[in-house]
Amino acid sequence: MTRCSYGLAAVLTAVSTLAWAEDPIKIGHLASLTGAEANFGQSADHGIAIAVDERNAAGGVLGRKVQVVTVDDQSKNQEVNNCMMKLIQQDKVCAIVGEIASGNTIAAAPAAMRFKIPLVTPGSTNPEVTRKGDYIFRICFTDDFQGKAIAGFTAKTLQAKNAAVITDQAAAYSINLSKTFKEEFEKFGGKVAIEVSYKKTDSDYNAQVNQALQSKPDVLVLTGYYTNVGNIVKVARAAGFTGPCVGGDGWDSDTLYQIGGKALDNCYFTNHYSPEDKDPRIQEFIAKYKSRFGTIPDAMAVLGYDAALVTMDAIQRAGAPEGTKIREALATTKDFKGISGSITIDKDRNAQKGIVVVGIKDAKQYLKEVWKE
Repeated sequence: MTRCSYGLAAVLTAVSTLAWAEDPIKIGHLASLTGAEANFGQSADHGIAIAVDERNAAGGVLGRKVQVVTVDDQSKNQEVNNCMMKLIQQDKVCAIVGEIASGNTIAAAPAAMRFKIPLVTPGSTNPEVTRKGDYIFRICFTDDFQGKAIAGFTAKTLQAKNAAVITDQAAAYSINLSKTFKEEFEKFGGKVAIEVSYKKTDSDYNAQVNQALQSKPDVLVLTGYYTNVGNIVKVARAAGFTGPCVGGDGWDSDTLYQIGGKALDNCYFTNHYSPEDKDPRIQEFIAKYKSRFGTIPDAMAVLGYDAALVTMDAIQRAGAPEGTKIREALATTKDFKGISGSITIDKDRNAQKGIVVVGIKDAKQYLKEVWKE
């Protein structure tokens, strides 16, 4: 028996070694590594790298090493399709994680559908994203949910009655989040006195801010991304506005604090997690991320990590790195324990999750509240 057991163990070891020596399973990462949303893409890429390294250290997927192929779409819609073609046709990935910006994920959807390659977005919150086809998934909440949370927090916690909304007219994320906020804020008894818009390429926001402040708002609602938000808040404070500013997860970046500094005091935004959460798994991830990259992970790093883990788990359950089988496995994801919460994919391929509100003081965020309907 001993001799036979030893022989079987040797055979299994040899088979495992041969499997590991096979070509790696490739997953793509469609990311904004440069351009206006570069911080998001870089953070997500860091989170994905940690997830893949952990999985490979634990034996990989289906006994094979996992390799991530990252492409930079430069934060530009027009670059997305070329990047998708490279990942699918040249790199032969079996699944793709990305993008963060909703507009870029929407632009990537046609290629994913055409070639039947699952596309798992870590942080695209616009509801239209997963409506583009049954190969498109998300592991974050939607702006329908986020917009309601921002409106509820603004009306209930901040006791604001009169809001001015400032929207990035070139960003699908900002447009839909503003729309949802306006609808929900009125349900809570608030009034949106004015909505003004800008383009993310703008460098001067004085006209928009002055127009918004003419409505004498209790609160400024800024639904765009971190670079614009930081500059808009500075202009608003310089113009004498001392009230709260609120927004969504598009704020979450170290660049926001570098730009806005003290002007960001009395500002709040909804997010996917808080570094102040004492959950041991969260604190372990933060320590690992900080040791490797020298900073506390933002929400996009956490979501990148979770999206990669969910994708690799689906490939394992699919039994093969094949798009159609991976899609089926992703659709049955239930109670997956991520850093951003327990992830269950619903019939519309959206994650059912919670949401937190963080405040800013002295250019640092703190947990303000866990928002509940």
